[in-house]
Amino acid sequence: MTRYLVIRQFEVGEAQMPQVGQRSRKLIEGQFPEIKWEHSHVTVDESGLVKTYCVYEAPSEDMVRQHAAELSLHQIQAIDEIVGDVTPADFPG
Repeated sequence: MTRYLVIRQFEVGEAQMPQVGQRSRKLIEGQFPEIKWEHSHVTVDESGLVKTYCVYEAPSEDMVRQHAAELSLHQIQAIDEIVGDVTPADFPG
């Protein structure tokens, strides 16, 4: 299955993110069981709003967008297909 990196700018601060994460998980479990949420990196900008970099496994980008529309409270800045992963171990000195 295809993996995607989804970059989102949320309209909420860090304190509200646990509820957003719970809602996202419930949507995946209830309406989008084909999606697997692998993990997310979370940052907070200078105004206190949250930005996330999420990795999802899903059958299509459209399904990721459908999930995002249901989740709301954010704008998608980018969705990119992940074509591979590397670590420093892949480049020995």
